[in-house]
Amino acid sequence: MSEIATLKADADALFSRKKTVAFAVRAVIFAYLVYVFFAFDILGLAQRAKMENAVTLVSDSWSHKTHVTRSHRGGAMDYAIEGERKGRYPEGTRPDWVTGPDDALEVALGDGSIVTLLPSNRTLIDIPGFGTIEAALIDGRIETNLSENPPDWVYASPRRVTIRTDNGRITLTRSKTEIFRYAGGWELFFYTLNSPYHGKRFGEIAFGDQIDPERPNWRGAWEDFWGNAMWRHADVLWAIGETILMAFLGTFGAAIVALPLAFMAAKRFAPVALIRSITRRIFDFVRGVDALIWTIVLARAFGPGPLTGALAILITDTGTFGKIFSEALENVDEKQIEGVASTGAKQVQRYRFGVIPQIIPVLLAQILYFLESNTRSATIIGAITGGGIGLLLTQAMQTQKDWEEVAYYIVLVILMVMFMDWFSGWLRGKLIGRSEEKH
Repeated sequence: MSEIATLKADADALFSRKKTVAFAVRAVIFAYLVYVFFAFDILGLAQRAKMENAVTLVSDSWSHKTHVTRSHRGGAMDYAIEGERKGRYPEGTRPDWVTGPDDALEVALGDGSIVTLLPSNRTLIDIPGFGTIEAALIDGRIETNLSENPPDWVYASPRRVTIRTDNGRITLTRSKTEIFRYAGGWELFFYTLNSPYHGKRFGEIAFGDQIDPERPNWRGAWEDFWGNAMWRHADVLWAIGETILMAFLGTFGAAIVALPLAFMAAKRFAPVALIRSITRRIFDFVRGVDALIWTIVLARAFGPGPLTGALAILITDTGTFGKIFSEALENVDEKQIEGVASTGAKQVQRYRFGVIPQIIPVLLAQILYFLESNTRSATIIGAITGGGIGLLLTQAMQTQKDWEEVAYYIVLVILMVMFMDWFSGWLRGKLIGRSEEKH
């Protein structure tokens, strides 16, 4: 009975400790969440959030804007896709939804709203269900007929007036009146407005009469698409090639450097403790500094460029591969090495034929995985070093207007990563499977 009582007391104590530990873990997690709530100012973040900006950004990623601009210093009109010079309508042409004479130009926004541009820098905006908003530049001030409390889709001040509709936006400043009409799709993705193939269907180009008298349809269509000044397809493909090349050179270069150093870090192959310790500390140092930091340092030393990004990846991955390879070397089978040694092989030959074949599956698996991962990293590194698709992505984001180009580059990056994922998986299966069959 005394033994049973002792066992029962021990069990009760064990359950009590487990309950205490479980409560303590929950309390620590709850305290950490409370800390995060106040440290990161979650409540203030929710109050500062401007969801309309996020909605505008998302809509800009799959749509485009046509700019209709009137200068207040002479009344000159300009029509351009995304407001870019490369997307400007040729002289004497304009969108078909801009009608009327120059002294009463009407711009239909497609949602029922009509903007009328009148002489003396006067503008009428007819909004269905609201009425007509009148605005004019008078003595350097923008005067309107709006009340002191305009609706939330209107911003009005003496220097700037912005009116948002379902399908567009009107902005009036002291220098110009600008009308934005939104439309779905990536406009001018295939051909710009100055190309004879703009607006032509595939059947007209492939099977119709010759459009450009100086070029066959197939050649002219390809040249105008490949040399598209707005979407820069040739430059984009070259940038993707640079990104993949950075990842390839950095990854495989690191593997080549790390493999011989890994022998110096493995206890079974480097009996001198000082050599092992120094080599391992080198691995810790180069992988302890992030690739982005190495990118900044190397960019200052060697200047920007894809090679700088490849070197940054190489340095960081040398430390990672060195650690992985040295651990793999610690676990090799000694019998296979002894078998090679029994043939009279020298030490280098023992490593070549007794050690390397055993660690090849680990080497290839890690190298190919890091190649896939570094393809993503090379995008960010390229933004710093001035190379690859990362540079184009950063340039498009800095303009704060070409968000459809940003979406285009992001889609290409995703497709590139998906391809590298498939390719590395396929190659891993072929090479590692073959290696395992042989050994």
